[in-house]
Amino acid sequence: MATMHHRGSELPTPVSTELAAGHTPATRGALGVLRIGFGLTFLWAFFDKLLALGFHTGYDHEGILDRFGDAAWINGGSPTEGFLAFGADGPFKEFYNGIAGDAWADWLFMAGLLGIGAALTLGVTMRLAAAAGTLLYVLMWTVVLPPENHPFLDEHLLGAATLVVLALTYAGDTWGFGKVWARVPLVREYAILR
Repeated sequence: MATMHHRGSELPTPVSTELAAGHTPATRGALGVLRIGFGLTFLWAFFDKLLALGFHTGYDHEGILDRFGDAAWINGGSPTEGFLAFGADGPFKEFYNGIAGDAWADWLFMAGLLGIGAALTLGVTMRLAAAAGTLLYVLMWTVVLPPENHPFLDEHLLGAATLVVLALTYAGDTWGFGKVWARVPLVREYAILR
């Protein structure tokens, strides 16, 4: 709470946390757009791997597109096998090659994509989504080391940093259900659910 001076007296007056932190309506809107964009990116990756929609999933070894075919997770395809078995490089290559296509890795990866994507898109459980998304991004960064275009930095680390910023700035409150979610008694009791 900030103190504002009114005609010589000091009266405690609540000041909007958003304005006090320098979050103008334009800043809030930009954070909201960024949050929704990241959320939709995670959701799209989930549905592309689930159904083999042909954006990263659904091509055979000859480059022929087979939408909704064998590569789709719902048809027995593995969302982790291709990247971890054939794309891994660097110090963790053997580890990632060893878990490529394992059912537990597929389920965790897909649950992560769906959960993180839904939370970011809706603006709820931002702290958990940011933690899980940051972990997922860092793990994906370690699949190919060093990165191709920089000695250590790539879009995975930038995505991880962005998710942290979105959680710290309550980006779920703008064009999302963050404010409503924050009033739920369980969420008020356990701040990690915010």
